[in-house]
Amino acid sequence: MSTQTSASGKVTNFLHKLFGTTPGLGLQPKEAIAYSITGFGQNLICTIIGSYLTIFMTDALGYNLDVNLGKISGVLAVAFLMLAVRLFDAFNDPIMGSVVDYTRTKWGKCRPYLKWMAIPIGVITILCFLPVYPRNVGGFVAISLVYVVWSVAYTVADVPYWALSSAMESDTDKRGKMLTVARLACTGASGLVTILVPFITKAVTKKYMSADGLILAEHAAQVRQTLSWTYFIVAAVLVILAMPMFFYGFKHTKERNQTTEKPVPLKENIKLLFSNKPLMLIVLSGVLGAARMVYMYTGGLYFCKYALKDESLYGLVTMLVVPGGVVASVLVPWFTKKFSKKWTFIISHLVGAVAMLIMYLVGWQSTAGLVVAIIAMIILGIPQGFSNIMTYALIADSIDYLEWKTGKRAEGICFAMQTLINKIGMAVGAFIGVVAFTMAKISSDDPIGSMTDEGLKKLWDMLVLSGVVSMFACTIPMFFYHFTEDRQRQAVTEVVARKVNNDPNFIAEYAGDIDLLAPYLNEGILEQATEIRNAHLASEALKETENVVVVGDDNVDNE
Repeated sequence: MSTQTSASGKVTNFLHKLFGTTPGLGLQPKEAIAYSITGFGQNLICTIIGSYLTIFMTDALGYNLDVNLGKISGVLAVAFLMLAVRLFDAFNDPIMGSVVDYTRTKWGKCRPYLKWMAIPIGVITILCFLPVYPRNVGGFVAISLVYVVWSVAYTVADVPYWALSSAMESDTDKRGKMLTVARLACTGASGLVTILVPFITKAVTKKYMSADGLILAEHAAQVRQTLSWTYFIVAAVLVILAMPMFFYGFKHTKERNQTTEKPVPLKENIKLLFSNKPLMLIVLSGVLGAARMVYMYTGGLYFCKYALKDESLYGLVTMLVVPGGVVASVLVPWFTKKFSKKWTFIISHLVGAVAMLIMYLVGWQSTAGLVVAIIAMIILGIPQGFSNIMTYALIADSIDYLEWKTGKRAEGICFAMQTLINKIGMAVGAFIGVVAFTMAKISSDDPIGSMTDEGLKKLWDMLVLSGVVSMFACTIPMFFYHFTEDRQRQAVTEVVARKVNNDPNFIAEYAGDIDLLAPYLNEGILEQATEIRNAHLASEALKETENVVVVGDDNVDNE
């Protein structure tokens, strides 16, 4: 009994230390873990669509250079589809954010969407990869419509999922640690799909390849059919794995920062959005940085499949950013505490831009060029790792700024800006990748007969140079960002004091230092709030003791 209780206590203490949480007060480790599990499942689906729907359409369904859809080639039609749908999806996010802010349920305003949208997203994801769309205008229109519906359904879950982090915890350090773990989980899911899918597709088409790894033109029809069914099966398996994770996150998270005020109309929500200066700077940075990771999207897969003649290398190439990304992600709390979020973001992206510029100048055709490219990719993982976590943390901080300034949090529409940034990045990344593939004039049905050195150079130039420019550009707005960590803490303290003045019972869930609130509390409120806090802590300690006793009794019974 004592050994089990001791081991359980050590695990609990470790988790509290990991997330910076306090037993019985505010965010608890089981909630942070559930939030991360949902992120893992969400990214299984996001990655199969974001990274592979494009190549499914060009290489499996055959909307390529050899097929005309109206007046343009199939591959160019796919490029414009990806750009249009993802931009449409991105600008739907503020609307969905406003819907979230309107939502009032017994579960909160963010959590319900994890429950409501899990199954619809899963079903529509499978429909996107149906291997039955004909290779003509009608088939292209059909899959395009399904993709539009998927983008709307995914937005309905994606916006509230990221807004949930702000509703769960207002302390920037705790929230940052939770988001660090969640983003690592999301990256793990993306990496898993990114690595496995090209290995699978290469394995099932290998018998149709030439000695140097390119598809033989005489087997083009068999390859398209094989790839169509392979992508369909993979998508179905990922959906089955991901759906329970949505429900788990719904069940095991809690919204603490809820508002009882009347919902704000969309027009007023938009005004709130533009009054949030820190958020506007983050959004501008994200838009300017939309092409900084273009090599991670479909263009990178095309480059590996045709220039390097081995699509399975795509997973390995994208994994090159993992060492730097993981180290950066783990060290986010230390770097942001030491240098602030602002300067960690700026410096890391300037370093990444220089690394990518050197990679471009050296080229990839020689052994030395490939070595430089590998080193540069590892370095590029550093700004990516920092950005993956800090952007979410910065937006969460901006919500605290908005509440301090206006009295309204508007988590939904504010975090809609994060998903807007992500989707603009996906739109630009996919568009540049497919346009580069089009400029290279490579036919997926006959790569041997269509590939040229000039075409491959165009592919390389588009993928790398766009990243260089974007990496430099995204740092510019951040020089004007001034809502520092100290200012955020001060803002939260003032907001909490306002709430405690209105209702002293609010202090029960507040995990900060009550003494910091004293200058802002009305006469007599500090003593009342202290009594309520002490009573709450005593109650939680009693519950913990009772749980230990129950565990002990169970062990005795088992013995």
